[in-house]
Amino acid sequence: MAQLWGRNWTRDELEQRVGDMLQIAGVRLVTLADGKERGVRAAQLRTGTGFAFTVLIDRGLDIAHAEYCGRALAWRSATEDAHPHFHEPEGLGFLRTFYGGLVFTCGLSWMGAPVHDPDAGPKRLGPRDLGLHGYISHTPAKNVWADAAWEGDEYRIWVRGKCQETLVFGEDLVLTREISTRLGENRFWIHDIVENVGYEPAEHMILYHVNIGFPAVDAGARLISPTRRYTPRDPEAAEGQERYAELDPPTPGYHEKVYFHELAAGPDGRTATAIANHDLGHGVYLRYPLAELPHFTQWKMMGPRNYVLGMEPATALPVDRVTERAAGRVRVLGPRERVEYHVELGVLASRPEIDAFEAEVRGWLG
Repeated sequence: MAQLWGRNWTRDELEQRVGDMLQIAGVRLVTLADGKERGVRAAQLRTGTGFAFTVLIDRGLDIAHAEYCGRALAWRSATEDAHPHFHEPEGLGFLRTFYGGLVFTCGLSWMGAPVHDPDAGPKRLGPRDLGLHGYISHTPAKNVWADAAWEGDEYRIWVRGKCQETLVFGEDLVLTREISTRLGENRFWIHDIVENVGYEPAEHMILYHVNIGFPAVDAGARLISPTRRYTPRDPEAAEGQERYAELDPPTPGYHEKVYFHELAAGPDGRTATAIANHDLGHGVYLRYPLAELPHFTQWKMMGPRNYVLGMEPATALPVDRVTERAAGRVRVLGPRERVEYHVELGVLASRPEIDAFEAEVRGWLG
């Protein structure tokens, strides 16, 4: 049963009051039409609570804009939701089309820093230069189905599709993604299946780049996490590391700081983190099974315009594939082998919700 405007509603009660459920909530397919965004297919989802988000069908079924009651959730870069044709896969070219967004997927064969990989795949292909964060976020989806339907007294809303990352003589990985929510919710769920549809083993890495921006990110806001230990990536991050969870006002000349966290999990095996602005009573949280995504990276960037706190659960660290392979953190999928990931992302809509969330995750530390 949907909870809206302070009461519960049945299907019959709502259908008597509207001619089309899109009046309250649902999904609509659109095509962006200007600048570098021209031609990008998208799906816009609304839940009726003021929670709304946009899925970019031609950008890996990732989530760009998102808001709750007029408050933005995601940081947006200046690159726009650029069409995948603008992708520059070499080196750091990824950054020319990194729009930020609420969820930006990195992978599927590799993610992390650019690297020359002498063992990139079948010997007939030879070594390869791998660019930043892989290809999947620039891959258009196919077999797309966006719809909404009643399931008893619950109204479910979803987008489904497939993205294929393939190379002749190389990897052939398929991502099947469903993003779903429900009428009355301030959250959504991502269910991903990655399958090796080739006949040779294939390396696989994935990272969910969750980019939280103003107004959740602001001076006085903080990262809430069940952190057992954290490691600064480099000397830049080590400086002031005791303030890793605290957010600053926009700071000219700020250099990004990256921390690798070891997180605790709750009784159900899921861990959770959040960015919370307690003064505003506004935050964004993330939940997922720790066994599926055992590594968590915090990206702290407090520069003007590039003002963002990234929460990044992943199968490995975003260093580079050569380093991660040597550390034993690169997964290998056999022919027809598949792996699943489940991510929940939602809003903390008040100070009591923030306090309850913090008490819950702190309790996992024993």
